[in-house]
Amino acid sequence: MRVITGSARGRRLKELEGMETRPTTDRVKESMFSVLQFEIEGRTVLDLFAGTGQLGIECLSRGAKSAVFVDRRADAVKLIRENLKVTDLTDRARVIAGDSMEYLKALRQPVDLIFLDPPYQSDLLETAIAHIARFDILTPHGIIIAEHPADKVLPALAPPYRMGRSYRFGKIGFTLYRRDGNTENEG
Repeated sequence: MRVITGSARGRRLKELEGMETRPTTDRVKESMFSVLQFEIEGRTVLDLFAGTGQLGIECLSRGAKSAVFVDRRADAVKLIRENLKVTDLTDRARVIAGDSMEYLKALRQPVDLIFLDPPYQSDLLETAIAHIARFDILTPHGIIIAEHPADKVLPALAPPYRMGRSYRFGKIGFTLYRRDGNTENEG
């Protein structure tokens, strides 16, 4: 598992032992960042259910302003910190050890990009998407990137949120949600 491009390009990231964490595959990650390539620079990122931290690290490497990584597992939090050191990206990162849903409920500062990749067998993905919309956590024109089993149907959201395109790669898929801009500020 390597950083694809940017300031940390080619740096190898450490992975967690065991089967509890399922890192995003290279093929899915490359496609994800191909879709997002012009949406990252200067933006704030939230990597929820961060695992190894590879998605937020890829954003930082590509010029994101900052990234917050949240995971409840102590071994994952330790690994994210190690991966941030290996990539020299600790200065723009914050790592939170704790429950992702509690973090969303307490978040007061909207973010630009949110990566969601919870354990597939849980209902955490749908819960996180609902919380983000309910608490209006995205900035205008912000994006949610939700990774999921390819056959999973995700919920539609009420405006200003809207479901975008879904992408499939074998058994894995990801879906984009976008938050529309504030119409009174647009001209």
